[in-house]
Amino acid sequence: MYPVEAINYWLALATLALQLAGASMLAVYFLRKRFTDLEDIAALIGRWGLWAGLILTFGGLSLSLFYSEVLGFAPCALCWVMRVFMYPQVVLFAVALWKRDRAIADYSIALSVFGLAVGLYQHYLQMGGTSVLPCPATPEAADCAQRFLFEFGYITFPLMGATLFTTLIITMLFVRRRV
Repeated sequence: MYPVEAINYWLALATLALQLAGASMLAVYFLRKRFTDLEDIAALIGRWGLWAGLILTFGGLSLSLFYSEVLGFAPCALCWVMRVFMYPQVVLFAVALWKRDRAIADYSIALSVFGLAVGLYQHYLQMGGTSVLPCPATPEAADCAQRFLFEFGYITFPLMGATLFTTLIITMLFVRRRV
């Protein structure tokens, strides 16, 4: 019904674009004092960062639910842990935008650091690394090391989540700067 391979490919391309955007934003963050032209870009990212956070987290929530509930891919225990650190951020960003509260950046960074750690660990497992912790796979949940998506020789679902969390952290650094 749904062309899963095509969806995987386009999501992998979007992940690659997000990785490039994140690397570019990180360069802007660290080089903005040296090159004054970058201050305008930094201000733009800081001004629109809450909206970017809402869009990124809502997109992550929607896509993870689409894969599990519509396409039938069973999330593993580590996927659920990453969801725990991503899903509440949708509500936090929505409330922050409503109240115009930029202090949300610290909370997003904290949640994203933990989500990033889980995502990188699971990506390590899916790339063939040895498990440090036991995987609580059950008949309802997939094995944490099982790859459902593998594009461009390195992009997996956990890496997509890790990329999202990394981009959120970098974006929130700009938002914090404006508080």
